[in-house]
Amino acid sequence: KRGVNVEIIVPGAKTDVPIARYASRSKWGPLLKAGIKIYEYEPTMYHCKVMIVDDVWVTVGSANFDNRSFRLNDEANLNVYSAEFAAEQARAFEEDKTSAKLISYKEWKGRGLCTKLLERILAPFRSQL
Repeated sequence: KRGVNVEIIVPGAKTDVPIARYASRSKWGPLLKAGIKIYEYEPTMYHCKVMIVDDVWVTVGSANFDNRSFRLNDEANLNVYSAEFAAEQARAFEEDKTSAKLISYKEWKGRGLCTKLLERILAPFRSQL
């Protein structure tokens, strides 16, 4: 609504924790409806944790964007305020998108019954995965 562009790359089918993928996908609907673009990285496991804000601020590190990383695990991120570094990271992100599949709301909504059931069963365990 405010013109903010949000794009996320997440691990695709080649992930080290398949149940975490199912648990998170159950909640994508509102994000996709709001215009957030979600890409699934396809070639290999995608373990990158980078966020770029306003083309000048970057956070990169080991923390996942979840309560477990923020409160329980020993995680660390480095915050960098640099337009040059942000541009380098943005180029890397754009390159990674070429190996990722954009998930549409229609595609997400049309996933199979077995997939939806598995996602619903696993969703309550998201905070532990």
